[in-house]
Amino acid sequence: MTTLFETRRYLIPFRTGLLPQIFCDTLVLGSGVAGLRAAISAAESGEVIVCTKDEISTTNTSWAQGGIAAVLPELPDEIDDTIEAHISDTLTAGAGMCDPEAVKLVCTQGPPLVQQLIEWGANFDKDSNNHLSAGREGGHNANRIYHAGGDATGREIQRALTTAAAAHDSIRLFDHCFAIDLLTPSNDPGAPVLGAITWHPKHGLQVIWARTTILACGGAGQVYRESSNPPIATGDGIAMAYRAGASLQDMEFVQFHPTTLYIPGAPRSLISEAVRGEGAHLLDDSGNRFMPAIHELAELAPRDVVSRAISQKLAHQGGKHVWLDCRHIPNFEIRFPSIWRTLKSFGIDPTTDTIPVHPAAHYQIGGVRTDLTTATDVPNLYAIGESSCTGLHGANRLASNSLLEGLVMGAIAGRLAAQRADDATTPTSPATVISSILPSTHAELDLTDVRSSLRSTMWYNAGIARTRTKLADACDMFDLWGRYTLDKVFDTPDGWEVQNLLFTARLIARAALNRPTSVGTHWIQAEAEADDSLESDPIDTQLHASWSRNSTEPVYHAVSESVG
Repeated sequence: MTTLFETRRYLIPFRTGLLPQIFCDTLVLGSGVAGLRAAISAAESGEVIVCTKDEISTTNTSWAQGGIAAVLPELPDEIDDTIEAHISDTLTAGAGMCDPEAVKLVCTQGPPLVQQLIEWGANFDKDSNNHLSAGREGGHNANRIYHAGGDATGREIQRALTTAAAAHDSIRLFDHCFAIDLLTPSNDPGAPVLGAITWHPKHGLQVIWARTTILACGGAGQVYRESSNPPIATGDGIAMAYRAGASLQDMEFVQFHPTTLYIPGAPRSLISEAVRGEGAHLLDDSGNRFMPAIHELAELAPRDVVSRAISQKLAHQGGKHVWLDCRHIPNFEIRFPSIWRTLKSFGIDPTTDTIPVHPAAHYQIGGVRTDLTTATDVPNLYAIGESSCTGLHGANRLASNSLLEGLVMGAIAGRLAAQRADDATTPTSPATVISSILPSTHAELDLTDVRSSLRSTMWYNAGIARTRTKLADACDMFDLWGRYTLDKVFDTPDGWEVQNLLFTARLIARAALNRPTSVGTHWIQAEAEADDSLESDPIDTQLHASWSRNSTEPVYHAVSESVG
């Protein structure tokens, strides 16, 4: 059945010829680690514009407490590690679904880019001998995680890259500039992206034309009621790319962070995996440590394992949370200053109290399907960071690989954009693009209610524990809400975000329903009675499914099959 999810091309009506026009060689949508790193490389040739819908520093990157994983050239004497071991750990965490070439690329090219980041002024933590201090997180079999400010790694990386980008004469930073849609000269499959239509609270609608457009819009954690992500993570890049005809891959794989602070009525503040890397234990309501009986790495098992274990423990014991015991960790206040301040604000002293924790949506593993040059299957459109799906993470992301991926793929995308800026055959002239949307004749739905209901539906029906019946119910609800929400035209970001959340949530739920067997973060619970109406052909766990607005059925790909 064709719905507005397949037919809605643009969120607003417009004529490009009647709007203010801005021109650049490279347009980067997003200002996290991937977007800024891409902008810096792209600025080697041509003019670059970076658009971000909030402050430049309001990104998933800034919220990243955990570190960046890398096997740096000069390892401390006590660390025995190799790039091959990092590759092996990444493949193991990915549950057999990683693209080995993507893993090799990121693990190999990452270390010199981390070193370059240090040269640009990023301050990573050091030990008493003034050597870089390496820690361990879930799924890693060696100390290869580098932190800044104890639990503020993302903020420091964001600061260093923002400073470097702001100092570049060829980079313009547009904050509070909401990218509504990617522009194509027609709605035909394969039509090239020519830039984006954006909105600014002061300047209104604007058209930004670009030879190359790079999506770096971050993730979609806000599709879930429980999320560690900032409010801006509403899947905008994923939804924009889908409407423009790009293929999305592995949307069923969403990583839930095992430990976010559970205080009723308060946002879910992340308790970094580095805390468990320092030896914190998970306890049930009886005060018993339960992870050693589940996995040989105990609390440092891959995140999907720990999140499932907590979910099952809660189903068995009842309640809303388990406990994180940090009381035996020395110098907690010094080691994790941001977490310490958060805990103290709620009257929790981690040196004497156990911490109530609960899993929350953390990272969108699936995204816009790309090859290892960051190219999508839509001409002129590239995708990096959490908006993309390179195959690096497989079915479960290894802790602290995301910042590394952002650096590597951002640099690759930027270099390619710089080359395209020098290429006389790359189109530069704008086309006339017209979007006509008929007025809605359907009833109104309250946007706040839709947003809240959508997030609860995803949490209960497409969260850590899934059943095919609940996933089918979620898809039905999204189709209903879409009928009364996607037919409307909104003129502020609140409305566009709800529409993007609907697109993204439906893609996740449909992809999850399409994969009947558990793998990685996708955990299907056995149902008491089989529902024959939900029968489908089993999917080989080595196959990836991609989804496109141009097709009502998924397309299957081998692990390392190229894009295009």
